[in-house]
Amino acid sequence: MTLAHMLAASSAREPDATAIVDGAKRLTYGQWWEEIQRLAGGLAGLGLGAGDHLVAVLSNRYETASLYWACQTLGVIFTPFNWRASAEDVAYVLEDAEAKAVVYEARSADAVLAAAATSGFSVDRLVRVDTGGEGIDFDELAAAAPYEGALPSDDGATSLMLYTSGTTGRPKGVPRSYSAERMASLSCLAQLHYQHGEVSLGVMPLFHTMGIRSLLMSVFLNGNFVCLPAYDCDTALGLVQAEKIRALFLVPTMFHDMVHHPNLAGYDLTSVRNIAYAGMTMTTALVASCARTFPEAIFSNFYGSSEIYTFSVRNDLADNPASAGRAGIGQILRVVRADPDERVRPNEQVPVGESGEIIASMSSPDAFKGYWKRPDADEKAIREGWYFTGDLGRFDEDGEIYVLGRVDDMINSGGENIYAEEVEDVLAKSPDVLGVAVIGLEDERWGERVAAFIEPASPDASPEALDQHCLASGLARFKRPRAYAFVRAIPRSASGKLLRRHLRSGDYELLEDFNSTV
Repeated sequence: MTLAHMLAASSAREPDATAIVDGAKRLTYGQWWEEIQRLAGGLAGLGLGAGDHLVAVLSNRYETASLYWACQTLGVIFTPFNWRASAEDVAYVLEDAEAKAVVYEARSADAVLAAAATSGFSVDRLVRVDTGGEGIDFDELAAAAPYEGALPSDDGATSLMLYTSGTTGRPKGVPRSYSAERMASLSCLAQLHYQHGEVSLGVMPLFHTMGIRSLLMSVFLNGNFVCLPAYDCDTALGLVQAEKIRALFLVPTMFHDMVHHPNLAGYDLTSVRNIAYAGMTMTTALVASCARTFPEAIFSNFYGSSEIYTFSVRNDLADNPASAGRAGIGQILRVVRADPDERVRPNEQVPVGESGEIIASMSSPDAFKGYWKRPDADEKAIREGWYFTGDLGRFDEDGEIYVLGRVDDMINSGGENIYAEEVEDVLAKSPDVLGVAVIGLEDERWGERVAAFIEPASPDASPEALDQHCLASGLARFKRPRAYAFVRAIPRSASGKLLRRHLRSGDYELLEDFNSTV
C-alpha cells in the first residue's frame, strides 16, 4: 500500500470532494487524480522512472503538490528544496541528489538557472512553472497522455528525500521510505485527532516535513488542502475566514504573528477546531495567547524531526504548556548525558528531573534508515539503534518530556549551565517584547555572557525595564541577560526556525531609537 494507492483510494472514495485550492484553482479528487496521471505521463516521457530524483525548488502551490503525487505514481523520489536557497546550495543539491530533473518557478529562477549553468545540468531536464526562461513548460508535461503503468509496490523503497536546514555545514539528505512516510502520516492523524474532510492551511513549506505531512494527512482523509505559496499573516488569516479552515499545523512563529496581528478581531476564525505546532519550542506566553485566540480548538505540541517524524506528542497543551508530552506511537525516548564532544552511549541515562540529550529509538516505524551518502553523519547521530537528536530535555515524574533547547545552544556562564529557551520564555512574557532570541556571546571573564535580542513591542523597551522584568519573574539572577540588542527582525529560516548562528555572526539590524548594549 504505497502512497499512490492512498491517493487512488481517496479519489475513488469521494471523487467529488474538494481536494486542493490554490487561488482561483479548485479541484475535486476526481479532477486532481486525472491531472496527476497526465503529469506522471509527462514525467515518464522525460525518461524519469523508479529511483530517480526529481528536485523541486518551488513554493507551496498546486503544481508542487501535483508533482509530489505524480512522483509517487511513478516511483520517482520527490526531492524538494528551499526556493529561497542560493545558487551554490541548489548546485550542491543537484549534484548530491544525482537529480534527473529539476522544476523551478519565478521565485527560484535565478538560483536554479545559475546552478544549472555552473553544474552543467542539461537544459532539457529543466521544467519551468509559471515563468519564461529555459526548459520545458510545466503545462506541456501536464497535458501528456495519462500514465497507465503499475503503481509502486515496494514499501521499503525511497519515496521522498528531504534536506535538513543545514545549521552547520552542507544540508544532509534524509531519504524516507513509503512505509515510514505512511506511518508518519497515520500516526500524526491519530495523535493530532484530525477528522474526515479536514480543511487544512497548506502554508508549511513542502520542502519541510511538516508541509509534506499536512499534504498527506489531507489526502488520506479526503480533506481540502488550501495552498499558501509563501507565508503572509494577512493572507493566512483571510484564507482561514474565506475557506473555513479547521486545521492549523504551523510553527510557533506563524502563530505568534497571527495572535499579535493588529486587526485580529476583524477576522472570523471560528472555523478553526484543531491547532498544533512543531519545528521549535513555543513560549508559555504564546501558548496562552493561542489558547485565548482559538478557545474551541484541540491544541497540541508535536515534537519530531525529518529523520524520525514522531518523538512525542502533547494534547491539551494549555494544561501543561511547557511539556512536549509522552513518546509517540511506536517510539521510546531516553534522556542521556549531554556532551557534544564525546560519544555518549545510549545507556548513559540521567535520573528523572535532570537534563541531558534526548535520544529516540530507531526501531520506530516512522524512522529513516540513515543519511544520503553521509556515513560521517550516521556515525555521529546513530548509535546502537538510537538517534541522538541534539536536543536538551528532561523527564518529569509523570513521564512527560520537556525540550529545553539545543545541546549546542546551551550557555555556560561562570561555570553555570543556562538554557537559552528558559530565558526566552521569561522575556516573552514582558509586554515590551514582541519577539526574543537568546544566545551566549564570548566573554573574557564569564566564558560566555547571556545576550538577548529583542523585537520590541513598545517604545518603552529598555535593558533596565527588561532586567527588572527578569528579576520580578523569579528567574535566577545568574541567568539574566547581561546584554541586550533591540533589532528590526530576528533572523528565521523559511520554515520559521530561529537562526541563532546569524545573531552570532552579526547578521541583524539594530534599531537606532533603542539602547542596545551588545
